[in-house]
Amino acid sequence: QRPLGGYVVLIALFGALLSGAAGLASATGRRLPDGVGPWDLVLLAAGTHKLSRTLTKDAVTSPLRAPFTRYRETGGPGEVMEEVRHRDGLRHSIGELITCPFCLDVWIAAGFTIGLVFAPRLTRLIAAALTAITGADFLHLLYAKAQESEG
Repeated sequence: QRPLGGYVVLIALFGALLSGAAGLASATGRRLPDGVGPWDLVLLAAGTHKLSRTLTKDAVTSPLRAPFTRYRETGGPGEVMEEVRHRDGLRHSIGELITCPFCLDVWIAAGFTIGLVFAPRLTRLIAAALTAITGADFLHLLYAKAQESEG
């Protein structure tokens, strides 16, 4: 059993958000960027990764997910594993979306893409900060591995 009705609502919401952003961009005379350079791609990819992991797995953001999920076990460093609370309907679909970093990536990347149209400097700044956090996370993991190998 899959909550197809809930998925349809989320797909419609996603389409409406994108259509609304495109309509607003057109109405306000916003132009699409001439291109997305390699540096922007790195920033957006790493920023999307970090924001997605933070929203879907971080222990500190679990209160945001609590209406849709229940705690199952501890995950990676600072992360928790949760399961969807509701069996069907929209609440189940939302629970799946907010516990799956791969699923949420699409929404976050769309938000960053819209941000490049309406506020490119702010979007790059936020993506850069998230990219720095991603780099720091990997350095923490490498440091921990190095300490394990010394002991």
